[in-house]
Amino acid sequence: MAASIEIGASPEGIQSMALKRANRHGLIAGATGTGKTVTLQVLAEAFAREGVNVFAADIKGDLSGCAANGDPAPAWAVARAAEINLPLTPEAMPAVFWDVYGELGHPVRTTVTEMGPVLMGRVLEATDAQAGALTIAFRIADDWIKAGKNEGLLLDLNDLRALLTYLSENAEEVGKQYGLVTPQSIAALQRKLLQLEMDGADHFFGEPAFKLEELLRTRPDGKGTINVLASERLVQSPRLYSAFLLWLMSELWEELPEVGDQDKPKLVFFFDEAHLLFRDAPKELINRVEQVVRLIRSKGVGIYFVTQSPADIPEIVLSQLGNRFQHALRAYTPSDQKAVRAAAQSFRANENVDVAKEIQELNVGEALVSTLDEKGAPTPVARTKIRPPNSHVGPILLAERQTMMRANTAGRAYEKTIDRESAHEILGRRAQQAAEATAREEEREAREKEAARSSRSSGAGTSRAKSTRSSGGSRTTAVERQTGRVASGVMNTIVRELMRGILGTPRRRR
Repeated sequence: MAASIEIGASPEGIQSMALKRANRHGLIAGATGTGKTVTLQVLAEAFAREGVNVFAADIKGDLSGCAANGDPAPAWAVARAAEINLPLTPEAMPAVFWDVYGELGHPVRTTVTEMGPVLMGRVLEATDAQAGALTIAFRIADDWIKAGKNEGLLLDLNDLRALLTYLSENAEEVGKQYGLVTPQSIAALQRKLLQLEMDGADHFFGEPAFKLEELLRTRPDGKGTINVLASERLVQSPRLYSAFLLWLMSELWEELPEVGDQDKPKLVFFFDEAHLLFRDAPKELINRVEQVVRLIRSKGVGIYFVTQSPADIPEIVLSQLGNRFQHALRAYTPSDQKAVRAAAQSFRANENVDVAKEIQELNVGEALVSTLDEKGAPTPVARTKIRPPNSHVGPILLAERQTMMRANTAGRAYEKTIDRESAHEILGRRAQQAAEATAREEEREAREKEAARSSRSSGAGTSRAKSTRSSGGSRTTAVERQTGRVASGVMNTIVRELMRGILGTPRRRR
């Protein structure tokens, strides 16, 4: 095993990076089209050649070329190899393709629980109030799990949606124990979950969950494996992309044992388009990234951020990156000029290199390089012509990719989704049972009201019948009643006339 990997050549000689210090992290920066992807590919295949596993996000599809033989090599690669007097040996590197959407690689999934409330809030672009509701939801789920209740299992987006619905329907009870949860916050989170699902993120959440062992598998031939994450589609959802990679780094930090300084890293992690991780990131998230970067080196993992400008990386994180590969920067605006000065000041001085000047004059495929030597000290900055890759430059054919995927038995185990009973099914069943119980209770009350109305109607009819019997004991017909009224009237008239005659009362004139 070599003690270092060769990067390219400069006027001072061959520039290399000590494998022992590769876990001190690094930065690959430069404007669009200056050669960052080729530098990433050169480093990735050099690490793999020395038995170091690699995980890299492939934003444009070009990195897939590492899996194919670079024969015939392009003319510029042949010319560069001759110019810097480094051998160009066409070689394909062992590679495994992964894809959150399961289209250009084996599916990569994790559970909502493993993602956690902070990263989930990042994915959903949650406000402070909404993030608070998410925190309460995850805390309730944790408490249920500790109590042995499977309704606390948050495996996919349906589970999280079901738990949020539970919070909304039991807000008063939840508020007494965990804190206030407003219907507005829950409704907003539900809408964002729907949008996330429409963007295809539901492919990422579920089981079987991705196992970290996949990134650490050793090969019988002693080479490392380059794990390529197809990110052309994923990067179109920047929050999900950055949250996924940060989740992966966090899992490595939490799960891997301490190994201290070894002769070479276990794994090197390349984070392309790193500015997406820090854009509009809350302080809590930046602190978490800084903590992971600072401590994960002792787990044998090196993290390399790939971005356009060093200014894209917060200073607290940038200070942890010991190996620097700075491609050309453009300085057309005052902010660009400020970024150039900041980048220049981050290198160890070299009396033969005017960094602030040359950083704007670098040709494609050239970079200002400063790495850590065997003792851990940064080497003086050198203007370096990066060596060409030995593997294929550019994307491979889809048919080639699919052939490699079919040959990877371990990766194919993730292709069939597992849907076990969790919060969605249990809470949904509980809600259905409650709805059915409510319906039965309403039906019972309706029957009782109808019975009461029938009883009152029957009682009223009985009373009328009794009243009729008590008034005469027999029924009379209409003719009888009319004849009685006529006879009564005639009798009354005769009586009045007799009384007038006897008393001498005159008749009233009409």
